[in-house]
Amino acid sequence: MSRLRVFSDAAPDTMQLSTRDHAEMARELARIGVGFEQWQATQAVAPGDAPEKIMAAYRADIDRLVEQRGFKSVDVVSIAPDHPQRGDMRAKFLDEHFHKEDEVRFFVAGSGLFTLHVDDKVYEILCEAGDLVSVPDGTTHWFDMGPEPSFVAIRFFTEPDGWVGHFTGTDIAQQFPRYEPE
Repeated sequence: MSRLRVFSDAAPDTMQLSTRDHAEMARELARIGVGFEQWQATQAVAPGDAPEKIMAAYRADIDRLVEQRGFKSVDVVSIAPDHPQRGDMRAKFLDEHFHKEDEVRFFVAGSGLFTLHVDDKVYEILCEAGDLVSVPDGTTHWFDMGPEPSFVAIRFFTEPDGWVGHFTGTDIAQQFPRYEPE
């Protein structure tokens, strides 16, 4: 089940909040400008399904978000535990970085760990199937898909080059736990 944990950035061993309640997660994240929603499919989908089938199952929510936010492209990414480049893919966004556009991801299946560094706090969001997270542009964060990544996600983009990671050079991400699926 999805989870939000909040820490002081100076005390990675001291948790200030831990919740699995979706409404509480949404409220806490809204305070820092992060969107968190739950979506339901209109038809059954599974990892390995064609992107068109996956997007059709969430068409109303996708269209609503595109209309509201002006996204220019939407795609589906699928990563399996046996992916030959899984180690490199995992390492790519493990360090603190930001993007010049919102990072919006909906988890169709599987899970991943978004960790946000806002002011003097670290917000660790375990996203699972049914979760949409919207991280505002310029928000420093890192993403961990785990040692054996397994997820299908719908991604939303405003600009083709907006998803480039701009790394901060800090070591804060190494001070907090990595993602190990439960």
